[in-house]
Amino acid sequence: MTAAAAARLILTQLHEVMASRLHAQGKLDRVVDIIAESLDSEVCSIYLLREGMLELFATHGLNAAAVHVTRLAMGEGLTGSIADKVETLNLAEAKAHPDFQYRPETGEEKFHSFAGVPIVYRERAVGVLCVQHVEPRRYEEVELEALQTTAMVLSELISNNELIDEEEALGRGPEMTGPVNVPGLTLVKGLAVGTAVYHQPRVNIDQVMAEDTEVERQRVYRAFDKMREQIDNMTSQAEFRTGGEHEEVLETYKMFAYDEGWGRRINEAIDSGLTAEAAIERVQQRTRMRMREIDDALLADRMHDLEDLSNRLLRIVSGQLGTAASQGLRKDAILIAKNLGPAELLEYDRRRLKGVILEEGSLTAHVVIVARAMGVPVLGRARGLRGIVREGDEILLDADAGVATVRPAQQVFDAFETRFAKSKEKQALYAELRDVEPFTRCGTRIQVMMNAGLREDISNLNLVGADGIGLFRTEFQFLVSATLPQREKQLRLYRDVLDAAGNRPVIFRTVDIGGDKAVPYLRNEDVENEENPAMGWRALRLALEREGLLKAQARALLEAASGRQLNVMFPMVSEPWEFDAAKKVFDDQLAFLTSQKRQPPESIRYGAMLEVPALAEVLDILIPKVSFISVGTNDLTQFLFAADRANPKLAERYDWLSPAILRFLRRIAQATVGQQVDLAVCGEMGGRQLEALALMGLGFRRLSITPVSVGPIKELVRQVDLAQITEAMNGWLFNPPADLRAELTKWAADQGILID
Repeated sequence: MTAAAAARLILTQLHEVMASRLHAQGKLDRVVDIIAESLDSEVCSIYLLREGMLELFATHGLNAAAVHVTRLAMGEGLTGSIADKVETLNLAEAKAHPDFQYRPETGEEKFHSFAGVPIVYRERAVGVLCVQHVEPRRYEEVELEALQTTAMVLSELISNNELIDEEEALGRGPEMTGPVNVPGLTLVKGLAVGTAVYHQPRVNIDQVMAEDTEVERQRVYRAFDKMREQIDNMTSQAEFRTGGEHEEVLETYKMFAYDEGWGRRINEAIDSGLTAEAAIERVQQRTRMRMREIDDALLADRMHDLEDLSNRLLRIVSGQLGTAASQGLRKDAILIAKNLGPAELLEYDRRRLKGVILEEGSLTAHVVIVARAMGVPVLGRARGLRGIVREGDEILLDADAGVATVRPAQQVFDAFETRFAKSKEKQALYAELRDVEPFTRCGTRIQVMMNAGLREDISNLNLVGADGIGLFRTEFQFLVSATLPQREKQLRLYRDVLDAAGNRPVIFRTVDIGGDKAVPYLRNEDVENEENPAMGWRALRLALEREGLLKAQARALLEAASGRQLNVMFPMVSEPWEFDAAKKVFDDQLAFLTSQKRQPPESIRYGAMLEVPALAEVLDILIPKVSFISVGTNDLTQFLFAADRANPKLAERYDWLSPAILRFLRRIAQATVGQQVDLAVCGEMGGRQLEALALMGLGFRRLSITPVSVGPIKELVRQVDLAQITEAMNGWLFNPPADLRAELTKWAADQGILID
């Protein structure tokens, strides 16, 4: 029997129960009997959330006296774990599971096997449906599917009969009227003020069980056609057909819209007896559960794209069309969503959209890449928003600090407005420095370059007046693409970047993917679920193994730079031979282009990222081979301290102004003195004024930083006397003070150097 047939058999009987005149308890008692009989199960029980506890409401097979007596907290026992994690359990031996708890009043000691599924109401678990057997065995997939579909029907029965408190089920506490600070994860930095607008009105599913499955199937077919038409129209709009990362993001999104497997799963759910809306929601629930099991952040982000499309399909089939974007933003808005697809973000009026707050979200999500290009600050992982924020509430979004203030007190609002105004004034002052060359007080020219990764970032070169692009992250094109980007696509991007930069240099870093920046089309079973992905199969290590990937990129870069200077930098070089191997790939491609009578670059400069501490020990071997070295302070710091920068407990633990870091960096700088090699710092450290001051004291004369940091660093450079800061740094590193940051801050103030 198929899952759909098994579920349909149960649903047919449940339909009769729900239509009967039995009271709510009687219906639940009948439901557990039906499920137990249909699945040939010795026990079937229903637990429901009441007053924060999971209470046994009905059972077939356990002691009847335990009903309304046995109660479990969320997360307690197997049942509590299912509700807390909103996941399915399927165990041949329940007692062997670490979450197992024995409740003697139930009489369940003789049962070994256990399977349970959450009963979900509006995306939250409000109960658990479980079955048990005396004999140890894992339940078949067909049985679990039937249980999950039945749980959907139960959620309707439960809500219609008011067996749960809806406010409690939705996670809402008492109505909040005062100010609340909501912490989150900074995804795109920036400040914003606006009123709360929920991206998506909730689609309420009023009917779960279908009267006519063929009618429901046709409704879904029509909805799919309409949704695909919407996506096709969106991807064909002129403003999205720029050939950049936006286009590739939308192409991946479109691929999901036409995925036959997705449509087939919805059809199977309809076959089980669900309405079109319930079938879409059923498949969406399965997707959410899968997302919780996915450790791969990139694949999880792709699943978010599928959830976005599910929401769109559900709105179409239910007739509840439109998001806040279709209604239009009437005033400056902070958009709130559980998650957001890139296409949906692009639908909003950019003049009114000031910021975004997501309950989920990650740094690698498509929507973050698009938001960064749009200049919209984004805060992610802000939990429980629906229980805190009402539509129209005023919000102060400080994505720099990773917090949003809801319904701020007047004095807080005034302080934020003052800070916001000062930030704008500062930006205006920095804009005035756009065409000013950054010379120190002693007359030394400091090169202030910017980092980039999107085609759209290049416009910032003129806006901030950077000396060039010290780091172009070529992997962004790989991260947003559903398949390996073809050489022609890479060539177009690199050529466009060089054209936009004009006479200013662009340093292309070869692709840094793998590890914690995994892509689904470059799988390697040997390194799946690496314990330390940042130190694993990534960057140059991956590129040298997948030589075809590096060959295609080398060829694209060489052709794009025809007749011009090309600057190529290899990431995560650990030993000189790795640099040699990577350069040979380029040399071979250059020889091929020359043999084909193609115009080569006018000149080629090769460099290496110094991120792996081991490379510092062999600089005497490496330096004669390279034209430049860029120190990647983000990875270098985590490798030196053995501290994962993605771990929130360690993120702020180790200071860039630690003597250990600064002594290491000074040693690198001293190794290049008198050598024909350029030395730079790429990373966040160089974009902070106090840290940049320290770097200049160590001997660094080139910084590559975020565009927003260019103005502040230019302002700093003009206040510095290099001899004075060098002398001060040498003294502190010879005899380190207890708090070098505090000493440097005081020294800067004494010298009249203004630090933000």
